[in-house]
Amino acid sequence: MRTALLVSALLLAAPAIAQAPAVIDMTGEKAPAAAGAPYRAKSLPDRVVLNPGADPAREMAVTWRTETGVAGTQAELAEMAPSPTFGQKAVQVSGTSVAATSENGPSRHHSVRFIGLKPDTAYAYRVQGTAGWSEWHQFRTASAEAKPFRFLYVGDTQNSILNIGSLAWRRALLQAGNPALMLHAGDLVASRDDLAHDDEWGEWFAAGGWALASVPQVVAAGNHEYVDLILPNGAESRRLAPHWPVSFTLPKNGAAGAEATSYFLDWQGVRFVVLDGTSALDLGTLKAQTDWLDRTLAGSKARWNVVLMHQPIFTCARPKDTPKLKEAWAALFERRKVDLVLQGHDHCYSRLTAEQGREAGAKARTGGAVQGPVYMVSVAGSKMYGLNDRSASQPDKVAEDSSLFQIVDVEADRLKLRAHLNTGVLYDGFDLVKGADGRNRLVELDSALPQARRCSGPAQLPDQPMPAGRLGPDGLPCTAEVKD
Repeated sequence: MRTALLVSALLLAAPAIAQAPAVIDMTGEKAPAAAGAPYRAKSLPDRVVLNPGADPAREMAVTWRTETGVAGTQAELAEMAPSPTFGQKAVQVSGTSVAATSENGPSRHHSVRFIGLKPDTAYAYRVQGTAGWSEWHQFRTASAEAKPFRFLYVGDTQNSILNIGSLAWRRALLQAGNPALMLHAGDLVASRDDLAHDDEWGEWFAAGGWALASVPQVVAAGNHEYVDLILPNGAESRRLAPHWPVSFTLPKNGAAGAEATSYFLDWQGVRFVVLDGTSALDLGTLKAQTDWLDRTLAGSKARWNVVLMHQPIFTCARPKDTPKLKEAWAALFERRKVDLVLQGHDHCYSRLTAEQGREAGAKARTGGAVQGPVYMVSVAGSKMYGLNDRSASQPDKVAEDSSLFQIVDVEADRLKLRAHLNTGVLYDGFDLVKGADGRNRLVELDSALPQARRCSGPAQLPDQPMPAGRLGPDGLPCTAEVKD
């Protein structure tokens, strides 16, 4: 074993996935594995994903999968250098693992935390499988100080993940150039019966490929990261799907009762706060998450505060907003000066800057009013919902039947968000300019942007098939289903 130390400190492994006495059952309910079992665990590591620690200037974590025959959990880490022999200075870091079985057979899931890292430093790591090591993956830790950076935000992938969702992801990664982070607003997968659950996760990892192992991933859990649970009294409830905790190694600083799905991290002047709306709404953690959210935002020393969650406060597809979350969190976001609220769930695009509507918001800003939280909803995958009646007047801009991604540039006193169609075309955007008083002013883009993308033709009625002749914004059949 190589025992060289990095200049910064000895790297230790902190347990991230608790050892389980039995094999974790990750099978779904009905769907069999795909023919040929393309997502079966193999002799080399796969599903390698990098997550930031709570202090990502000094901590990162990696999770991966192997066949069951691998002995132990080992990663190697070294500071990057141009020399091809940089790995001679690598240290081995041990971690923890759990055995699992799914529609694709047995597997073992591994987790390692890299701690004691140096800020703003390039590292490379590789992980071990039964046939040897993976390729080297590289990443850069965050700076310990506020410093400009770029991150990506994408909405639900959920269905046709590899076939359609990958288009938005890969265009985003190419167009962003060198993003520091990638944020996912939940419903990464469907966890339903059209595909085997393990195949859905296999598609999710295949869609991102090596980028998931090199660009730190910040993930929020959606309702489809949960599966149905029948209680002993016959009542229906939910439980977090078993793939979630073995696929990600996340900061352990979340709310009581939602420790696996809520957390925060600070990256170069931004505090990112991740919430779990499903747990809040269905599993009784709303108060715990609200109290934790208040403390987490109150303790933020960051210049910018960004919330990532799944269920939107203000909906663009459903007839009504999410009342319990709105009542608990909207005023808190305002009071604690949250800048962006990034959401998914509605399978449409929406940018909302004033609950009273776009005209009222624009008029207020013209009169010098400061901008409160900007609420975003976006979708990257193939499943689309129709826009609701309020979409014509409340949000600043909307889109239906459209796959998008968002690039966000963070500067000391300006945050720039640009929403792109999955073709790369700029669709929407704005700047938030932070004044000396710590308040934001919103600046619309001067450049000409596409008109709102909407379906046309006979309206679909709730619980009815899509009417013939209804066209999407590209002249193709509209797929945006009405939500009731």
